[in-house]
Amino acid sequence: MDEKVLEKYIKAGEIAKKAKELARQEIKPGVKLIDFAEKVEGFIKKEASLAFPINISINDFAAHCTPDMNDEAVFKESDLAKVDLGVQIDGYIADTAFSVKLDEKNNVLIKASEEALEEFISNIAPGKTVDEMTKIVEEVVQSFGVKTVKNLAGHSLEQYIQHGGLSIPNMHINSKHQFKEGDAIAMEIFTTNGEGFVVESSPTVIYMFVRPNALRLQESKIILSKILEQYKTLPFAKRWLRDITSPVKLHMALREMVERGVLHEYPPLRERGRGLVAQTEETIIVKDKPIITTR
Repeated sequence: MDEKVLEKYIKAGEIAKKAKELARQEIKPGVKLIDFAEKVEGFIKKEASLAFPINISINDFAAHCTPDMNDEAVFKESDLAKVDLGVQIDGYIADTAFSVKLDEKNNVLIKASEEALEEFISNIAPGKTVDEMTKIVEEVVQSFGVKTVKNLAGHSLEQYIQHGGLSIPNMHINSKHQFKEGDAIAMEIFTTNGEGFVVESSPTVIYMFVRPNALRLQESKIILSKILEQYKTLPFAKRWLRDITSPVKLHMALREMVERGVLHEYPPLRERGRGLVAQTEETIIVKDKPIITTR
């Protein structure tokens, strides 16, 4: 990896660490999710750029949840909340997540997720295979008497691409793909006391540009111009576009862009058996002594 690129990964990670510390301080029962989201995102924007909308996924929701416009939801004392945040500098991303059970100090799902990630970090090195590393993850999680979420995965990072070409599942797979010196990966481990699979839910409030196509609505053209200028090929939140037009016109424009294949939707992901889900994630630069940029 080029030294200047590495510096940007490390700088993004430093800002993500601070944002994560702020998030841990601010997550309390009674706090509105939208206020929490905008405070943490606002902190990141003072220092760098957002890599994606902050994800706040509660209880049996695992990922792709962020407050919508005028969202009135609040954190509740009984919630198991997952906070997933991203920072980017010139497209080089720090991606990190933590979980908290607001009414418990020691939650087995969180502990299993954290310990499995620790073992992954302790063992990752150039030449290690996806087969070896996913086996470690699954064995550690199962030792706690809980399950991994089998259809979620860690992933490689590329410039302006949050999910690169490499997937590192939360379940053991027989892949001989070898990690290389300088690989940038965001390893996230999801644990559950449910069935161990997520399914798509609704409503979708996170999107990503994928390719150009002809659009009919003028609002769609205006909004797409802002998306390309501000977010490029990184995910964005519907609420980030609320000042452009009315909520109804924004909804129609997003719908048209999805139907024309211009935007990719990220529906909320919910545990199939409605089990609770925990998540832990760090960004790792693979070396003999790996660099964990986000802690």
